[in-house]
Amino acid sequence: MTRLTDKVSDASVRERTGRGWDEWFALLDGEGPAARDHTAIARWLVDVQGLDNWSAQTVTVGYEQARGLRAPGQDRDGTYTTNTTKTIGVPVGRVFAAFTDARLRQRWLPQRVAVRSATADKYFRADWGDGTRIDVGFVAKGSGRTQVAVAHQRIVSAEVAAEVRADWTERLLALKKLLEG
Repeated sequence: MTRLTDKVSDASVRERTGRGWDEWFALLDGEGPAARDHTAIARWLVDVQGLDNWSAQTVTVGYEQARGLRAPGQDRDGTYTTNTTKTIGVPVGRVFAAFTDARLRQRWLPQRVAVRSATADKYFRADWGDGTRIDVGFVAKGSGRTQVAVAHQRIVSAEVAAEVRADWTERLLALKKLLEG
């Protein structure tokens, strides 16, 4: 998995926070609360350094990954999350229905899920049979296209997360074929 510092450029961090990755890491190593947990580091970045919450989370996760305190894709609780997206050439309502209509969902996603919540054309959240969860977001992209983004959470290891990501890539492709065909 790719580290956050490989995804978010030094220039982007500097533009948003006034410092680059190496400067933040040196500050956290030197006088910052590096020995504290994730929440304490992020809070320190907000309260003492004046960062907004998004920037504080970004710097904290980047720091934790760079210092070996957290693996890429690993959450604070030690589990992993994988994210998969696909753009499908149908309106958002049809893609949303493919998740919320159990009969339609079975045609492309044979896994049984326990729906936790759904907000029409926006979000779908469900518990997976193995104790993991999925959070799905839908974004209308214009011209009748929809971007669907699946975050599969609480995965036990990086290896399993890679398998889950590959499975979601296949499942979203099957959904695309079903809805566009």
